[in-house]
Amino acid sequence: MRPSWLGFETRVAVRFLREGRLQTLLIMVGVAAGVAVIAYISALITGLQANTFNKTLGGQPHVSIRPLDDMVAPARLSEAGANTISDSQPRAQRLRSVANWQSLVPALERLPAVSAVSAMVSGGGLALRGEATQSVALSGVELDAYDRVVKLRAKVVSGVARLAPGEAIIGVELASDLGLRPGDRLTLRTGNVSETVRVTAVVDLGVRELNRRSVVVPLRLAQSLLGLPGGVTSLDLTLVDVWSAKDFAQQLRAEYPYRIESWQETNAQLVSALNAQSVSTGLIRAIVLVVVVLGIASVLVVSVVQKQREIGILRAMGATRGQMVRVFLVQGGIVGAIGSLIGLVLALLMIAVFTAFVRGSDGRPLFDIVLPLALALQVASIATVCGVLAAIAPARRAAAMDPAQAIRI
Repeated sequence: MRPSWLGFETRVAVRFLREGRLQTLLIMVGVAAGVAVIAYISALITGLQANTFNKTLGGQPHVSIRPLDDMVAPARLSEAGANTISDSQPRAQRLRSVANWQSLVPALERLPAVSAVSAMVSGGGLALRGEATQSVALSGVELDAYDRVVKLRAKVVSGVARLAPGEAIIGVELASDLGLRPGDRLTLRTGNVSETVRVTAVVDLGVRELNRRSVVVPLRLAQSLLGLPGGVTSLDLTLVDVWSAKDFAQQLRAEYPYRIESWQETNAQLVSALNAQSVSTGLIRAIVLVVVVLGIASVLVVSVVQKQREIGILRAMGATRGQMVRVFLVQGGIVGAIGSLIGLVLALLMIAVFTAFVRGSDGRPLFDIVLPLALALQVASIATVCGVLAAIAPARRAAAMDPAQAIRI
């Protein structure tokens, strides 16, 4: 005895699909392939973007606040209607502190959109060990605040990240160039000022150039080395919503007289690349869905032609036009649903193959790629809905058949 929920339309739809096994199998394979491509490409692009995003923002803040550049003031204001000849040379920029930064930090931390604020003193210098010399970028920070911005402790390769007076954290490439390990000492020099520090940790910031130049020291030591006592060259902010950085920076520019930049403005080319990837992924998904819809529609149209006699008999026995429409809509939904499930399994298999065989020079996977449950459900739901939509035209054609003519065929 059949279950009570298995109504007339469902029973007829299943029987039609079983009778045309080869057609049903082919269209389900087509739907599965389409869903697998959509799910795999979506997961791949999402993982690639997340990896690129993390590497790019892993060593920089979402919003940075710096003092305005030094400008050359005109020697004389030009008079109305007078022709003036003026030639001014741009002023050499010097390290300048963010004005009133001590009171600005707590004000920024109170803003709901801000999750962390870190004060920094940064500038160029030299790292010396024995006869080896390397140009470096010095960064003076309070480690706890800085770690909330760039997650520095999570990037430690060796050693323990700490910044007591006279200690430093360096990039992995710089450690290799100078032959340094945690516990070793090196000399930092800026102009006529030099200081010997002990390396506590080696970090991998994800970008080779950063790893080759980065030296992180306590804030007061950097202030002394760079000749900026009591000052900071920038305030680095991490936001709750990283994608709101551009609008948030615009709001800050309207309130404070500083040079304020968001990560989108600093990495304009990266943002363009991410947008291009998203658009490309959307186009691929749309094209594949169109192919799936056309495939389901074509098979169901053939099914209508092949089942004309059966449709005529059903109509003569009292089946309404609405019931015949629903029969083919149910067929489209069944094909879409089962094909979607098979496609998701294929996508997971493709992801496993990618993770197992595509690896970087270090033997590890290039980046993490997973198929989130929300994405899987979204793709499966869209494919199922497309299956139903693809069945509309064949369903209407079946419902429009004249029973007497259909039986005589």
